[in-house]
Amino acid sequence: MSILVNKNSRVITQGMTGKTGQFHTRLCRQYGYGEQCFVGGVNPKKAGQEWEGLPIFGSVKEAREKTEADVSIIYVPPAGAAAAIIEASDAGMELIICITEGIPVLDMVKVRDHMRKTRSKSLLLGPNCPGVVTPEEIKVGIMPGHIHRKGHIGVVSRSGTLTYEAVAQLSELGLGQSTAVGIGGDPINGLKHIDVLKLFEEDPDTDAVVMIGEIGGSDEEQAALWVKKNMTKPVVGFVAGVTAPSGKRMGHAGAIISGGKGTAEGKLRVMEECGIRTTRNPSEIGKLLKSVI
Repeated sequence: MSILVNKNSRVITQGMTGKTGQFHTRLCRQYGYGEQCFVGGVNPKKAGQEWEGLPIFGSVKEAREKTEADVSIIYVPPAGAAAAIIEASDAGMELIICITEGIPVLDMVKVRDHMRKTRSKSLLLGPNCPGVVTPEEIKVGIMPGHIHRKGHIGVVSRSGTLTYEAVAQLSELGLGQSTAVGIGGDPINGLKHIDVLKLFEEDPDTDAVVMIGEIGGSDEEQAALWVKKNMTKPVVGFVAGVTAPSGKRMGHAGAIISGGKGTAEGKLRVMEECGIRTTRNPSEIGKLLKSVI
């Protein structure tokens, strides 16, 4: 078992014919069952053509109808990425993963409102995220595949690089992962920590979870409160930005302390009060997880 994606997923790439889309689609196809999982791409200007054996369709709707795709990954440049998310949602894709960084906040407000008004059943991961990996089965995104190892630890993180760091530490300790999920750090995005934690709680193949947050917002606190009330599996946590100054954006667009709220210490305090073991040293994430299981 796993969450979000597995070897039976059928994936299309929006923006596959661009330099970034081609590079990462090629790497994803080389990982696990990627050759069978990736079934096409979308580019209205190149519809009817092929790229490395994959058909290119004029729309997501057409791609879904002809390939039975259920996952779309987006590498479309910022100016057109919001429209690409909306197109995938309207086409009924079960999971939409948007890698694109730098989408204007107002564009994402429109995406959020559109998905709510249309009562979209699509799950959105991102934007500005590294994607998701179910080890030895499928990689959908830009995570380095070689660091992952199949196992029973779930990983959910706002930070892309800290996702890789946690996964690498776990693998070195012999602790494989059920699925690793990078949710992205933009202020308006899709799946939150709490959403992914719920999926891990329901997944019989996940025994424990690593949760990594960042300064800004209150998502980590809300997730921690949910963990206290509902989670039966051990969770360990880390929050980046303990030394971050107030009022200055750090890294992701959503990583800003405003009005004294959203600090790393505040988030860590709530997590600890809710029974989540935490560390303030990112190099100890793997060891901390091992100590609780």
